[in-house]
Amino acid sequence: MKILNNDIDVDVIGFGALNVDKLHTVGSIAGKDEESFIKSQTDTPGGSAANTIIGLSRLGKKTSIIGKIGEDSDGDLIELNLAMNEVYTNNLIYSENGNTGKVMGFVDDEGDRALYVDPGVNDEIKMGEINLMNINTCKIMHYTSFVGDSFKTQIELLEKLNEDIKLSFDPGMLYVEKGLNELAPILGRTDILLINETELRLLYEDYYKAIDNVEEVSLKEIAVHVLDDGIETVVVKQGSKGVYAINNDGEECFVEAFKSDVVDTTGAGDSFNSGFLFGMLNDYSLEKACIIGNWVASKSIQDYGMNAFPSLNQLEEFMDE
Repeated sequence: MKILNNDIDVDVIGFGALNVDKLHTVGSIAGKDEESFIKSQTDTPGGSAANTIIGLSRLGKKTSIIGKIGEDSDGDLIELNLAMNEVYTNNLIYSENGNTGKVMGFVDDEGDRALYVDPGVNDEIKMGEINLMNINTCKIMHYTSFVGDSFKTQIELLEKLNEDIKLSFDPGMLYVEKGLNELAPILGRTDILLINETELRLLYEDYYKAIDNVEEVSLKEIAVHVLDDGIETVVVKQGSKGVYAINNDGEECFVEAFKSDVVDTTGAGDSFNSGFLFGMLNDYSLEKACIIGNWVASKSIQDYGMNAFPSLNQLEEFMDE
């Protein structure tokens, strides 16, 4: 195992699983006792944190990522992809044993997907493998999920982060299913919660399940409860509907999604995160950050992986319009 120790100031550092997405386009996603057929297959470097970080880099922000890869062809592909997208690799951890993480993905003609995860060495990150001098100069630390024990390392790291670093957290269903008690240390340090509607309602169901007419409990009511717990900004992604967001500065908005020709929805939420965090780094209003996030997501789903992710020039043209 080796760590690169060069200290580089960046805007955002991601901390999450690094995978190669082995995406298969299929006639349909097979259910139990069903069969389908594979039309094509591509290997694309991925992982939720990596997608968001690469997106931010393409939008002109300096980024890095804490993650672990094996010394294999999949690890080489991830490292090359990060470098080609100008993501600093000084926080990568290299494992001499074990395989790089991978996700077997199946995407149908409507862009719907089914995913199967092999975490590999992702779940072996230890606190001693992270160089604190490398990370404590960033503006935002962005957490996403792991399958296994690296979750504990994410919790350990919280106590060592500078107080002025904002923590952005996109838990995903893997972490939501852990429940509030297990996520409490991370949520207690979170400044920006990026979550979809299904995850939000599941994570906070103990708050509202005793309320009469539970089905009528609004997103705003749940989000305000989250704000009351100390999180500064809550962003609820609603897919093709759009996004609802609220913060403790009194800003609140709902922004509709942009119409788009859907090819692959894999990573749409990560792409939104890139645009939204770009807005936060530029001190834009909550609504403007959500608009940018939606626009970026609408572009990214027009091709597989990060192929259609927009550049800073494209974003500037959009904002000028």
